[in-house]
Order: sequence, then C-alpha cells, then structure tokens
Amino acid sequence: MVRIGEAALRLERRRDGQLWAARNGEERPVRVHRLFPWSEDERHVSLRDAGNREFALVGPEEELDPASARALEEAMVAAGFVLEVTAVLDIEEEIEIRVWRVETRQGTRAFQTHLDDWPRETPGGGLLIRDVAGDLYFVPEPGALDASSRAWLWAFVD
Repeated sequence: MVRIGEAALRLERRRDGQLWAARNGEERPVRVHRLFPWSEDERHVSLRDAGNREFALVGPEEELDPASARALEEAMVAAGFVLEVTAVLDIEEEIEIRVWRVETRQGTRAFQTHLDDWPRETPGGGLLIRDVAGDLYFVPEPGALDASSRAWLWAFVD
C-alpha cells in the first residue's frame, strides 16, 4: 500500500541472506510478519525491523516491481507462509484458468492459476506456485513426489 507522498517500496535479498526494504531514502533489514490467515481474501504482510517496528505494510494493492515481488515471495517461503504440496491429484484446464487439486501438509486443497502462470523454480531447487488469490504453494522436492504427481506436475514445468 503506497501512501500519498511515499516512494515505491523496493525489496531485495542481499548477500547476508536477509530481506532488505527501501523506501523514501531509508533502508533496513526486515522480516515478514503475516497479519491475516490464509482464509482471508485480503493479503497483508508487515515488514518489521530488528526492533519489531513496522517499516512497511504490503497489501494486495501494493505495486511491487518484479524483483521486489520475487524477493517478497522468497522471504515468505523461507518464513513458512506457504502451503507445502505433498501430492498433485488433478489439474484441469478451464476457460482462462487451471484448477489444481493437491494434497498439502495442511490437508487437501483446490486452487486456481491463470493459464499463463507456470510453477517457478526456487533457488533451493523446489517449485513455487502462486494461485489467483495470491496464496503460495511450494513443492520442495518435485522428484520425490509419487509417479502420478510427477506426471501431472511435469506437464506444466519447463
């Protein structure tokens, strides 16, 4: 959420492994703090400094550049704000969307992705999937999934 008079928020993961946030000429290392549960339609993440003071609030209306959005996603994966996929049960294509049915450590889930959104490889070798609602699904070791899951998944991974 950009307030009037504020510069755009920039995020990056630096060599020290920390997520750094910069806005209005000020920058500092931050950690992500989730404000609402997964079941809520609005997604808000508080970026807090070492003193637990909020440096920035990132909501669905925040316009992050692609590199910042990726850094935030990676920080959320590292912080555990993702659903870990343990099996892919089915993937169906409908008009403009793909409907996924998966097993996660949190239970069976169904979610949608746009047809042009593909799972992305993460630096650690896993796959990250963002659904149309903004939730993140992580497959830590795609090769360790059962044969049926691998067949479903590899049909959608380059």
